[in-house]
Amino acid sequence: MNLRNTLLLDAASAATFIVLCLGLPQALADLTGLPRSIIAIAGWICIPSAALFLWQAVAPTRSLVALIVAGNAGWVIASVGVWFTYFGQLTPLGHAFVIAQAAAVEFFTLMEWRGLRNLGHTPRTA
Repeated sequence: MNLRNTLLLDAASAATFIVLCLGLPQALADLTGLPRSIIAIAGWICIPSAALFLWQAVAPTRSLVALIVAGNAGWVIASVGVWFTYFGQLTPLGHAFVIAQAAAVEFFTLMEWRGLRNLGHTPRTA
């Protein structure tokens, strides 16, 4: 998967989080066992993130793609922290939700890192 497509997919997943976390925070809290405030914060964080992902899918720059990679890595670390912090309150669906979204973001992080390494790289010709 190329960088553009990875960023577009990352933007789509962030947009889904925005809709779910800001549109249905109490329902998600009930289903997952996470505090409503954590769910809402995740939704608010995704607004500028999705905009940045879309922008960089169209006109990528090394510095902003590096920021995306770092931000996504931070999201994964924070997700593990949320999982440990609320471990006892999470429903089985909550455990699956936190782990699955962290794994998805880790996938985006790795793919965007690969894209960053290739960004602006011109293959040598013999």
